[in-house]
Amino acid sequence: MAYANTDETVSLLKELVSIPSPSGNTNEVITYVENYLKELQVETKRNRKGGLIATLPGKDQKNHRMLTAHVDTLGAIVKEIKPSGRLKLDLIGGFKYNSIEGEYCEIETSSGKKFTGTILMHQTSVHVYKDAGKAERNQDNMEVRLDEKVHSVDDVRALGIAVGDFVSFDPRVQTTPSGYIKSRHLDDKASVAILLQLIKQVKAENIELPYTTHFLISNNEEIGYGGNSNITPETVEYLAVDMGAMGDGQSTDEYTVSICVKDASGPYHYELRKRLTQLAIDNEIGYKLDIYPYYGSDASAAIRSGHDIIHGLIGSGIDSSHAFERTHKDSIENTAKLLYHYVQSEMIL
Repeated sequence: MAYANTDETVSLLKELVSIPSPSGNTNEVITYVENYLKELQVETKRNRKGGLIATLPGKDQKNHRMLTAHVDTLGAIVKEIKPSGRLKLDLIGGFKYNSIEGEYCEIETSSGKKFTGTILMHQTSVHVYKDAGKAERNQDNMEVRLDEKVHSVDDVRALGIAVGDFVSFDPRVQTTPSGYIKSRHLDDKASVAILLQLIKQVKAENIELPYTTHFLISNNEEIGYGGNSNITPETVEYLAVDMGAMGDGQSTDEYTVSICVKDASGPYHYELRKRLTQLAIDNEIGYKLDIYPYYGSDASAAIRSGHDIIHGLIGSGIDSSHAFERTHKDSIENTAKLLYHYVQSEMIL
């Protein structure tokens, strides 16, 4: 059985992570996905929140499936221009300031101009500041050093930079000969790449899906509400394709697909979880079951908003989530394989 080309998926992933898309400023990457699907002659529409919905008709048009992955990422926004000409940030998404210290960044003005900079502690120089290593990494101590000749608030404003401008982080994407992919924003652009490749394969092989299947590319997941609307009344199963979280006490690794049993919102649907597990076993797909203690997904957001659906969550295993992320081609491949069999499987009705 031929599966989607994993190298092609990784290449697509590298393109996606290289497009800045912090929550709240995702039009460019949504347009990229929209054009990708247009070339495949797939029907799409945008919702009012700016997300994208693609639909593949199935044999059963009364009972629908929906799969979702999110294209928005962590980021920041300009909170204040300091008298020194440096910028104070306000964070977008759930992460800590220490995870972006020393990071190259890009500031996009409301007119579309882009400027580069570096996120640093104010007390960075050990030759000047005695507490350089001990000072707290927080909003007051961290700032953006612009790569422009600016020495005052007026200098910065003359560039067109203002409070409210979006700040994105350099993904620093790399692939290694041993099969690892290192990059920011693997959460969740790895899953977006996998879903796009799945749609491409279904179209190329003229696969008739058993149920009409929607693919929601959401754009507000990192702030909690990306996938809780635009779910058709016919939708029975709703599967979030996000990331598997790794760390002490976790079973998720960088080589298998992670099937979530429970996260901070509570357990996922037991029968759907068992169905996904059985599909992995039957098709010799490497998988791990896991619990993510400090995590929520678009599927859990959909449940909280009142939708009567069967909800699940799977994803590639991602090391150092919301920081210096890494996964392996094997995990992407196993996730893609499980999805390939899932969209062709019988539904829990």
